[in-house]
Amino acid sequence: MLLQINFKSGEPVYLQVVGQVKAAAAAGALQAGEPLPSIRPLAEELRLNRNTIAKAYAELENQGIIETLPGKGSFLKANHSPLKKEARRKLLIEEIDRAVVQAHHLQVPAAEVLELVRDRLEVMEEKRRARERASGQREV
Repeated sequence: MLLQINFKSGEPVYLQVVGQVKAAAAAGALQAGEPLPSIRPLAEELRLNRNTIAKAYAELENQGIIETLPGKGSFLKANHSPLKKEARRKLLIEEIDRAVVQAHHLQVPAAEVLELVRDRLEVMEEKRRARERASGQREV
């Protein structure tokens, strides 16, 4: 699961984590019963305070998306993964709407926005391939 924090977005960091975990579950990148990263290593990786990650996990638990087992960690609950196609679509539309509004405020033409989206999709695909290559090399 790849999390990216945007400190300039205006959205609280813990809610960004919540949204990305939900999106990962919706996309099937996070499977039911799969453990979430431990709080301390994730906080270090994202360069955040541990309390921020703990708050995000508490929110996910309050929403019934994850369950925390003392001494074992936090896991995605079975009844929320993967989300229905329409729920995934709704999450994506919300994110696209935010980006479109931001592009409008920054006066970025639609053609440039579309080009940026294509470029970002290519970057994400290349990162995915690199992770797969790295995983394959480690397993040998």
